Amino acid sequence: MSGYGRECADIVRAARPGSYRIGMILGSGLGSLAEEVEDAVHLSYTKLPEFPVSTVTSHSSELVAGTLEGVPVVILSGRAHYYENGDPAIMRTPVETLRELGCDILLATNAAGSLRQEVAPGSPMLISDHINWSGKNPLIGEEDEKRFLDMSTAYDEGLRETMKKVARENGEAVAEGVYMWFSGPSFETPAEIRMAKMLGADAVGMSTVPEVIMARFLGMKVAAMSIITNYGAGMHSTALSHDETKSVALTGMDRMKQLVRGFVKEIGND
Repeated sequence: MSGYGRECADIVRAARPGSYRIGMILGSGLGSLAEEVEDAVHLSYTKLPEFPVSTVTSHSSELVAGTLEGVPVVILSGRAHYYENGDPAIMRTPVETLRELGCDILLATNAAGSLRQEVAPGSPMLISDHINWSGKNPLIGEEDEKRFLDMSTAYDEGLRETMKKVARENGEAVAEGVYMWFSGPSFETPAEIRMAKMLGADAVGMSTVPEVIMARFLGMKVAAMSIITNYGAGMHSTALSHDETKSVALTGMDRMKQLVRGFVKEIGND
C-alpha cells in the first residue's frame, strides 16, 4: 500500500477520529447521498495528497466521513475516470485510503447503459460480474506477487444477497447482470453494443472495474450497482449524451438511495 493512502487516512482521522466499516464510491447523479451522512466531515479531494479531482461536472470530488443509518461510512462523492488522463490506477489512492480507514467493504455505484429491453432507464442493476473490454488494469506495474489476483468472486455473493434481501423488503425489482467496461469518453457504437450482447454483457459503462480490481487486491469485499440511464446505442433512436446520463440518474436516485441505505443498515446489524 502506498504512503499516500496512509497519509490521507491520517488527515481524515484528524478531522473525524474513528474507524469505518463501509466505503462507497458514488457515480454520476448519485452524489446527493453524501449530503445525508450524519455527524459528517467533508474534505475536498484537493486537500488529500494524490486524490484525483474529476473533470466530470456531476462528480463533486469530495470525501465525506460520518454515519449513515448509524453505521460508520466513508463516501467518495465522485470519481476520476480512466478517460480523464489515461491512467487505469487513477483511483488507487482513494481506494487505499478507504482500506486504511478500516473499510473492509466497498460499495461502488455508477451510471450505465442497458443492453436489455426489460431493464429500462431509471432502473437499478446489481452487478454480478464484469468484462474488462478496455484491456487496462490498475495492477499493471505492480511488483507484489498478489498482482496475480483471483477475480472469480470479484462481486461478493453474500453482499449481493444482502442487497437483494433489501430490495425484496422494499418491494423493489432489481435486475442483476454483467457490466462491461469500455474506456470512454465516447459512447459505444451500435456495432459495439451488438458485440457486447453476444459476449454476455447486460450493461455498459466507463468506470468501476479498475476500482473493483484495486479493492480486491487490497482484500476488500465488493458490491456494485448501476443506475441505468439509457439503452445502448442502436437499441433506440435517441442520441446518447452525458446530459441524458445526469438527468436520468437523478430520476432513479431515490430508488438507489433507498437500497443503499437499507444495505448499509443490514451490514451494520451483522
